[in-house]
Amino acid sequence: MTKFVVATALLMLVAYVAGQALGRRNDAGDASVQQASAAQAAATRAPDISNMSPEERATRLFDRVMAYSEQGKIDSARFFAPMAIQAYEMIGPLDAHARYDIGTISAAVGETALARQEADSILRSQPNNLLGLTLAIRTATMAGDSKAASQFRQRLIAAAPAERAKNLKEYTEHAGDIDRALGKP
Repeated sequence: MTKFVVATALLMLVAYVAGQALGRRNDAGDASVQQASAAQAAATRAPDISNMSPEERATRLFDRVMAYSEQGKIDSARFFAPMAIQAYEMIGPLDAHARYDIGTISAAVGETALARQEADSILRSQPNNLLGLTLAIRTATMAGDSKAASQFRQRLIAAAPAERAKNLKEYTEHAGDIDRALGKP
């Protein structure tokens, strides 16, 4: 019986030493795998936005929210939406372009009431602003108010030639949105 106990203890000791040696070899392999994974993660990691200007942060976050929304990743879009809106608010007094972007972010994550507030704010100060009218059409459509959407579209069609002649940067940047609201392909 004592020979059995000694043999078992010796076998356990050999197994322990072999396990330790194998573990050290795997740790070295794991370290290289971990280093490769860390390098790959760093290469695909989002840029550090803390060193960007408020305008750059707002633009980056806007693009991220829109991309997630278009990809159907609404949870991710909702996660970044408050950060994007805050970045716009840090720029300073909000102009029509910033309000449109905030409204577009809000609409993308299903916050129709907030998007509508931004559209109303734009149109209160600039009744023919193409971005305000475009956002108003979108929010009315989201709310199921086809009558209001139609009225805003008529206003957009009437205002578009004179407003586009102003060659505003925001009209150029959001030309696709305006064209879609006008019903252009």
